[in-house]
Amino acid sequence: MRLILFFGALLGHIYCRETFVGDQVLEILPRDEEQIKNLVELESEEHLQLDFWKPTTTPGQTVHVRVPFVNLQAVKVFLESQRIAYSIMIEDVQVLLDKENEEMLFNQRRERTGNFNFGAYHSLEEISQKMDDLVAEYPDLVSKVKIGSSFENRPMNVLKFSTGGDKPAIWLDAGIHAREWVTQATALWTANKIAADYGNDPSLTSILDTMDIFLLPVTNPDGYVFSQTKNRMWRKTRSRVPGSLCVGVDPNRNWDAGFGGPGASNNPCSDSYHGPSANSEVEVKSIVDFIKAHGNVKAFITLHSYSQLLMFPFGYKCTKSENFEELDQVAQKAANALKSLHGTSYKVGPICSVIYQASGGSIDWSFDFGIKYSFAFELRDTGRYGFLLPATQILPTAEETWLGLKTIMEHVRDHLY
Repeated sequence: MRLILFFGALLGHIYCRETFVGDQVLEILPRDEEQIKNLVELESEEHLQLDFWKPTTTPGQTVHVRVPFVNLQAVKVFLESQRIAYSIMIEDVQVLLDKENEEMLFNQRRERTGNFNFGAYHSLEEISQKMDDLVAEYPDLVSKVKIGSSFENRPMNVLKFSTGGDKPAIWLDAGIHAREWVTQATALWTANKIAADYGNDPSLTSILDTMDIFLLPVTNPDGYVFSQTKNRMWRKTRSRVPGSLCVGVDPNRNWDAGFGGPGASNNPCSDSYHGPSANSEVEVKSIVDFIKAHGNVKAFITLHSYSQLLMFPFGYKCTKSENFEELDQVAQKAANALKSLHGTSYKVGPICSVIYQASGGSIDWSFDFGIKYSFAFELRDTGRYGFLLPATQILPTAEETWLGLKTIMEHVRDHLY
């Protein structure tokens, strides 16, 4: 592992961080099934340490893969020998990471004056503090609910927005994949937006007078901390896998929905490892237990990045859900609302056809559990920066996403079941 010392003002320590100097992200365009097969074989070569940001899917769809500098030549020779078209999407991953680090450190110095910047990436500690601040500032609307603890014993705190009484609820989470930092940032901005706009925005006021909203900004806290202090590209949880030196489970392959099926790996070293059993990850089980105990959740929405997609079930199978038309209609309307602000285009449809077949996902579980309005957003961008979206795009991303979220919430409010 290539390491670099990084002064982590996040917690005031010096960390050994993995460095990605010279790593490139390639955009690959397989044109037929044979080339897809070649890419799958390439992915299985573990010694190459390839990181598929956007996996192999179907011919004609692009694949994004981060290639370590030491293996670039071998990979490019292989692609050229198989006549698989590719281009360089990111020339040097470390350049983007260095810029991101500088911005975070600069922002932390600036925030010591007391002004919280929602247009910046924050540590888990800073996010937790801002959640507490919202509870203190809006005590009649916002409260904090601890639904469990992570594998490394970090609290899983949910913000509850409620005007009182026993109401149906909407669930919203972010950051289930650790490296998708724009989702945690968007969720925190959204929490502040909900708190500040209640009583001022008639639509939101009506939503909260009818329903509660539960918002979990950091679903995978251990992974998030690890991504900030050790390995920016970390995706999984940090649980120990019995019998393996590899750490962690893909928490969005761990739900009890087609568990262990296509699109999930049984290799503990894989980024899409499904885990030893459904709900083996305490972070997943905590949400499942909470949703079941609540008993009246009407919508389940999760934020991911990147690709600019708005999806609904199914992912673990490629058949249409029984209320496909309604979900498609709501998603199209939400995507149009999102686009109206900055012109950002989203592709809409079921997970299986829009992105790829993937089993053990959260919104498939929630839908099968009976939560009809189950949606997954893949936020900005489509690959120019991938997981390393510049902080300057946080606010526009959050603002446009809110229009999509509010559109879904309005539909749920008007179609309670």
